[in-house]
Amino acid sequence: MTTFTTGADTLTRDALAVLQPGFAGTTAPDWIRRRLAEGLVSVALFGRNVTTAEQVTALTARLRAERDDLLVAIDEESGDVTRLEVRTGSSFPGNHALGAVDDTDLTRGVARELGRRLAECGVNFNWAPSADVNADPDNPVIGVRSFGGDTALVARHTAAYVEGLQSTGVAACTKHFPGHGDTSVDSHHAIPHIDLDATTLHERELQPFRAAIAAGTRAVMSAHIRVPVLDPDRPATLSRRVLTGLLRGELGYQGLIVTDGMEMRAISGTYGLEHGVVLAIAAGADAICVGGGLCDEGTVQSLRDALVAAVRSGELPEGRLADAAARVRALAGWTAAVRRSPAAAVGPEPEIGLAAARRAVTVTRAVGSAPVTGPLYVATFNPAPNIAVGDETPWGVGAELERLLPGTSTGHFTGPDAGERALKAAAGRRVVAVVRDEHRHPWMRTALDTLLAAAPSTVVVEMGVPQSPPRGAPHIATHGAARVCGTAAAEAVVAG
Repeated sequence: MTTFTTGADTLTRDALAVLQPGFAGTTAPDWIRRRLAEGLVSVALFGRNVTTAEQVTALTARLRAERDDLLVAIDEESGDVTRLEVRTGSSFPGNHALGAVDDTDLTRGVARELGRRLAECGVNFNWAPSADVNADPDNPVIGVRSFGGDTALVARHTAAYVEGLQSTGVAACTKHFPGHGDTSVDSHHAIPHIDLDATTLHERELQPFRAAIAAGTRAVMSAHIRVPVLDPDRPATLSRRVLTGLLRGELGYQGLIVTDGMEMRAISGTYGLEHGVVLAIAAGADAICVGGGLCDEGTVQSLRDALVAAVRSGELPEGRLADAAARVRALAGWTAAVRRSPAAAVGPEPEIGLAAARRAVTVTRAVGSAPVTGPLYVATFNPAPNIAVGDETPWGVGAELERLLPGTSTGHFTGPDAGERALKAAAGRRVVAVVRDEHRHPWMRTALDTLLAAAPSTVVVEMGVPQSPPRGAPHIATHGAARVCGTAAAEAVVAG
């Protein structure tokens, strides 16, 4: 049952309603429960809140006891970016692998199974899919999170993902508007600039978002990127020209607009967290994502108070805040109505993720490659982790190859002498070199040069974007580093 304290006035309730805060721990904290009684509509879950599916189910049930129509949001793209399976790696291969297969029915099915699992845990709002066209191969933050570099492919798979996910009653949140694929800067650290002409923007970046809107996406997430052809002064998240003029006006989108994480340095380091939140709502955002770092009660209170003060000072129109809050409540109402509806349950497809990962594997065989026999030495070359992915999620093929080929051992390497150290550790055994975005890391390229010069039989497994020319005996591209991608790659290694 939804209840509000008599001390929380309409303005305060509206200010709380637009926030989507995270919190610490794996149980429902008292302060979150109090704020739900005062008007908070949404909470966000991250890897720190997850141990098991059963624990998440208990957590969301306890929160929903305070507010039946609660929005429980999560950043579960699957593939490299997973929260539900942060400690094991994802059961689904991710967007780039699905784009490599290019079967929209498969993408729709994977998203449907993901949505079924989220709904089973009480999660009803997913900050996915990424609709970014991976136009810059050196992009440090998107990469395998994108379906690919072809606009039409990205558009059709974005639409299929939205349809599959929302068929389970989980709201999709298509991101990162107006397109984060042509950047060489990570907005977790600074504001990226995208110097596109208007034609390229409309014909490339915006087409997947048009497809998502046509598919009925319930939410769109803004990007902390500056696109001078749209607004030379402010990033998209804070730009009325982008959110209200382009997304609402020109594209005709009427659903929820949510910001990317406001604690990211592109916003907090430039405008300040509180001021950035006020600017975002004024620009046309409806919901504020905050808490990817550690969000506490004090942060929620300061953001609430900043919004209330901005309305009272005239900086933020009260009607704009009320409209934003109404859109949040409307989405919460939709998810609650779907959850209560007697519609037939979606049947589980537990193996669809592994099946998709197997279909995404590409093997390029060198002439005269010898069959692979064990035991092997698996040398994994670790790049610095992408903040969106995190560094706690395991990846690679070592564990699976140790299971398939007893006696196989593994090691992890980084730096300019990584190749020499891997050769020494291999001690004459055949090497499987596991890389991630070789084209972006000169030290990794040097390590492979060293290995292949000394040991031409080295098998190369590329678990990022396979931009570099295939080399290895054989070269195996997985198009992602999810757990199932590692399983599929290990099977391909053993198959020779």
